[in-house]
Amino acid sequence: CVCVCVCVCALCHRVVFLCCLRSPMGACAASSAVENSEMVVFQCPVLPPASVSPTDDVYKTKPDVDGAFTFIGGEKTAWTGETSEVTSPIIDSSTRKRTVIGKVAQLQEADAVRAVEAAAKAWDQGQGEWPQSSLATRIKAIKNFVELLKPARESIVNSLMWEICKSTVDAASEFDRTMTFAGSVIEALQESDEKEAFGKWTSVNGVRGRVRRGPVGVTMMLAPFNYPLNEMYAMMIPALLMGNIIVLKLPAVGGLAHILTVDALQKALPAGVVNFVTGAGRKTMGPIMQTGLVDCLGFIGGAKATDALIVQHPKPHRLKIFSQLEGKNIAVVLPDADLDVAAAQILLGSLNYNGQRCTACKLVMPHVDVADALVEKLVAKINALKVGLPWESGVNITPLPEPTKPQYLEGVIADAMEKGAKLVNAEAGGGSLAGALFSPAVIYPVNPSMRAFSEEQFGPLVPIAPFKDIAEVHTAVRNSWNGQQAAIFTQDPAAAAPLVDMLSAVVGRINLNSQCSRGPDVFPFSGRRSSAMGTMSVTEAIRAFSVETIVAFPDNDSNRALAEGVAKKARFFADVC
Repeated sequence: CVCVCVCVCALCHRVVFLCCLRSPMGACAASSAVENSEMVVFQCPVLPPASVSPTDDVYKTKPDVDGAFTFIGGEKTAWTGETSEVTSPIIDSSTRKRTVIGKVAQLQEADAVRAVEAAAKAWDQGQGEWPQSSLATRIKAIKNFVELLKPARESIVNSLMWEICKSTVDAASEFDRTMTFAGSVIEALQESDEKEAFGKWTSVNGVRGRVRRGPVGVTMMLAPFNYPLNEMYAMMIPALLMGNIIVLKLPAVGGLAHILTVDALQKALPAGVVNFVTGAGRKTMGPIMQTGLVDCLGFIGGAKATDALIVQHPKPHRLKIFSQLEGKNIAVVLPDADLDVAAAQILLGSLNYNGQRCTACKLVMPHVDVADALVEKLVAKINALKVGLPWESGVNITPLPEPTKPQYLEGVIADAMEKGAKLVNAEAGGGSLAGALFSPAVIYPVNPSMRAFSEEQFGPLVPIAPFKDIAEVHTAVRNSWNGQQAAIFTQDPAAAAPLVDMLSAVVGRINLNSQCSRGPDVFPFSGRRSSAMGTMSVTEAIRAFSVETIVAFPDNDSNRALAEGVAKKARFFADVC
């Protein structure tokens, strides 16, 4: 039985929340804690863990993915070294532990170096088979890869459901959106000669030239657990089409989806074009960078990890960097805002996929005149969300994949409550923990002294910080490390315009009466500060992983004849379609 006690500290007269299990005799351990002055400001109320039983029908669908192999230089080779179990945050009731759903090889430093050396061999200073292939040939190969991957859709979707607890709808959407993105990139490339500047022979000041894009070189890519397939492929597909060679570091959580792609990659692409690295990033990534063989880094994750990798390259000036990093996106609600619209959009922006998105709204700043009303509407919507397992119909909140995330969120809530905020949906179960299943928590009023105001929570926690003067919003934006997005809720152009002006030099996207988000994929997804280096979209990703190469000559008849002849014979200028 769980007991949550509200007590007043005899020493500081502060209200504290204590959570305990009742003893067999019915005594409350919280009372004893107060007597002994061993008080905790807040602990998540603990419920029975979200679990499955071997007798459940759904248990029979759990993955059993054997990733005990290496995929380096085009060879899939059985691994006899150390492996690690891949587990789901869903508890197996028969073992009372996380459900085992597979295993992966734990590569060591020498194995990681072997992967980048295989990539360098396939690159061959730009003379390898893949970078020297025509764009049309590469397009054909990627189309083939996509077709070969489609039969694995069900297995990949299932792995996403179990390993990172995406709902059935969200897991299927991630696969389908990724395949659509690949098709969109191909379409953009097929139209590039018509739409790109200097895509056709052009004369300027007596010099005639034509541009096409070529590869950067060996590209190391890392992506996070929350969109392991989509975000990795949003980098990898454009990079491959441009002729780059890939070293793919699989995420420690969410990597099974990639394990299931190996057979398709092996059949569709030349040997060594894509090489997998599994295991601990700290053991493998540094040694790869230290070889100096990496020409380009594609990283979606944390700024500190990105910095740590960059400085290990012996020639960082040669390293082309594309990164999409953290976000602490702010939602500003002005006094005239439609609160029903604001509440609905902030709900989506804060808690889609448990708030585990870089684009999530992670700080809500309503004007004091409407703050209480907004909180009431938002809490009502949050309390109506369905909390459960990924395959349950209509589920909104699912278990958190990161093992330490619940404890982190508990600490952020405790810090806020110590400094005067309230867990306003506590009575409805907000902040309760059922194993890895964390019920969304709303804390209010938050202020800049609290961790929730500045830290990226990356989970189902909604901090609400009211403001009296718009200068407080300006100060929050100025002092933030965030440079990704912001949302403004208002009906007044005169009120919105100054915020747009201020934010236009800080973030990459300003949303009006809408949640923060990335799509549609044809729109640029950019950022500043510690949130991004580079822009992600169908066309911008092509540019990020390529270099403009121009063939030029003094414009005269003989040189024109030469250039036209070269264009007919060189693979570089071969027709795309």
